[in-house]
Amino acid sequence: MAEGNPSVVEVVDVLPDSPKSAPTRKDMRFCMVLLSLLIALFIAILESGAIGTALPTIVEDLHGAQFLWVPNAYTLTSTALLPLSGGLAEIFGRRPVMLTTLLLFITGSAIGGAAQSMDMLIVGRAIQGSGAGGIYALTQIILSDMVTLQERGAYSGLFGLTWAIAGGIAPIVGGGLAKHTRWRWLFYLNVPIAGLSFFLVFAFLKLPVPPGTLQEKSRKIDFLGNAIVIGSTCACVIGLTWGGVVFPWSSARVLVPLVIGIIGVVLFVVYETLWCAHPIVPLALVANRTSLSGYIQIFLCSFILVNLLYYLPVYYQACLGASPTASGVDLFGFAFTSAPIAMLTGVSVGITKRYRLQIWVGWAITIVGLGLISMIRENTSRATSIGFQVVIGTGVGFIYSTVYFPVLAPLPVQLNAHALAFYTFFRALSQVWGITIGGTVLQNGLAHMLPASFAQVNNGDGLAYSLIPDIHSLPQPLKDEVRAAFAHSLRTLWIVLVAIAGLGLMASLLMKGLSLHAQRDERWAIKDDPLKQSEDGPSRPELQMPESSAEKP
Repeated sequence: MAEGNPSVVEVVDVLPDSPKSAPTRKDMRFCMVLLSLLIALFIAILESGAIGTALPTIVEDLHGAQFLWVPNAYTLTSTALLPLSGGLAEIFGRRPVMLTTLLLFITGSAIGGAAQSMDMLIVGRAIQGSGAGGIYALTQIILSDMVTLQERGAYSGLFGLTWAIAGGIAPIVGGGLAKHTRWRWLFYLNVPIAGLSFFLVFAFLKLPVPPGTLQEKSRKIDFLGNAIVIGSTCACVIGLTWGGVVFPWSSARVLVPLVIGIIGVVLFVVYETLWCAHPIVPLALVANRTSLSGYIQIFLCSFILVNLLYYLPVYYQACLGASPTASGVDLFGFAFTSAPIAMLTGVSVGITKRYRLQIWVGWAITIVGLGLISMIRENTSRATSIGFQVVIGTGVGFIYSTVYFPVLAPLPVQLNAHALAFYTFFRALSQVWGITIGGTVLQNGLAHMLPASFAQVNNGDGLAYSLIPDIHSLPQPLKDEVRAAFAHSLRTLWIVLVAIAGLGLMASLLMKGLSLHAQRDERWAIKDDPLKQSEDGPSRPELQMPESSAEKP
């Protein structure tokens, strides 16, 4: 293994009994930094979800054709740049990287709001997404610097609450602004809100600056590894975006990017493991079964979550005749159950210093809830379906804010930045795969279940979404036949998600019940008196891998 790559032989599942870090003072400055992180996270999530509802209006105003790239440019750049964010934060410091990501987000928002063409809008969305990717990673990394893993339960729940609320109201906000020229405020409003976060970070986040010249720091950037992972991620996202929507799945324009992307991922793993001196994803992150279990679980949980958020509205619009905005409101049963449950679960982890039971309960409830959802039909009452959402929301709330504890518990705190950047990358990449696979299941079901004459007349790769606006005007009995086809096709998707949740429960059995260490990485901890810190900050100790220790029962 190349010099500088942490040895995986010494990585074990618990940390040694070492002195605890002093508890962080929860003073006004701490609160302002926490507020800045929550504001940044909220606006990044809201921007990701709100654009879909307003997209038809935007396309009409700008007379565009490549409308799919408006949401996908954001997803592409935010996902591809996530691993890089953790490495840059470790080399250049948290504060400058966080400020840069916020500035990118603000710039992209301004360009998007002022867009006079679809190409200009796509460029703005791409810049926005690059900032959002950094926000996703840096908010978690800075939180891990501020509080120990033992203290993090309540704050993890608070972050989960932010995710749930922002994701829940995003379709409503998008629908409310989906008017001629008014849609530009979807972008313009980001500027002052993200600007407030920028100001708070600039004023209150006083952290040490890593020593070294720009040239010395640049040598620590894994340029080749970043190029491989960004290129392969982009290729995968492009293939998944085009497949079944722009081009058939059998098309070379879909298969070639997917094959290149998968080969690139394999090449990235080999390069990082064998040759890279400063890897952006150290092998130590997945060299123990507990962390590996956590990564698998967040991938599967995010896969389930994104399918529910994307395809439950399809059910309400196609089967129950809801408008796009009303279908977003119908998701409140899920969104506003998962939010408080995530908060309470995080608090329970902080109190009990345990995480396995909460995760196991979450997967079990999720399986039950998805089983219930698979029973809904085109004539099921709205109240019944929303009640089933509450069950799923409870299960997902248990899982979503908890699974990063098994990721971090076995690792030394010096690996927090890399571990959390990889965690958010896995979560984002899962959502891309989830949307695509879910859409494929739905499309295939409709192709087989729609009335033959109707399917032939309306045939196309975007069959599901192209049919929905016309369902309400269809004559009987054709209308009920189409509604039934949607309900049965979605039932197949819900059953697939039951299987995915079963895999999540199986993956959770791999993790050990480890102690939550009471250490912070003192290289990055916020000091009580930042004015006394030297310009370069304290020296950066070498990573020390933990000694072997017995597992906590």
